[in-house]
Amino acid sequence: MRRDAAASGLRTSGRIGLLGGSFNPAHEGHRHLSLLALRLLRLDAVWWLVSPGNPLKDDAGNAPLAERLARAREAAGSAAIVVTDLEARMGTRYTVDTLARLTECFPRARFVWLMGADNLAQIDRWKGWERIFRLVPVAIFDRAPYSTRALASKAAHRFARHQLHGAHARRLAEREPPAWSFFHARLHPESATAVREREAAGPSPHTRRER
Repeated sequence: MRRDAAASGLRTSGRIGLLGGSFNPAHEGHRHLSLLALRLLRLDAVWWLVSPGNPLKDDAGNAPLAERLARAREAAGSAAIVVTDLEARMGTRYTVDTLARLTECFPRARFVWLMGADNLAQIDRWKGWERIFRLVPVAIFDRAPYSTRALASKAAHRFARHQLHGAHARRLAEREPPAWSFFHARLHPESATAVREREAAGPSPHTRRER
């Protein structure tokens, strides 16, 4: 796996943020969160883990993986954001299994799991969610209107004493898990659902070119 990663241009060491999802499609919101994480956490790179399928969602509406990967590469817009099909290559569908494989295959990397507040609010539905917090540090980014619910969630209470605040939060990648931080930073309002709805509707009369 490490040789494959090196051949694909992936780092095998350093501080690496991991952003998972179906990316159906990738959009400016993903890019904005990634750039924010790179700056706030002093990361060397962010890997987008484009999932073959989400166990908690109906995959029927997903574009083919190859198409989602291609669009994600177009959307990334930064050499520090690397689009990967690692989950497909490793044969993992659940975050906990992906993280277990990555930490095993890349022992010199300092991984940080990145996610929005909406996911923290319901992460206790994920397979092995407590182990996720014990495998890698977790960075959560504010996403209205989920902040209050996220910080009152089962996961937030379960790992309350491991939360880092202020200047300590910025050194999250250097901490041993369990460790997590909540960043109150405005995220981009774009969503994959909104992108799909716009594309399904087609161009509006105001955006069509005159012939």
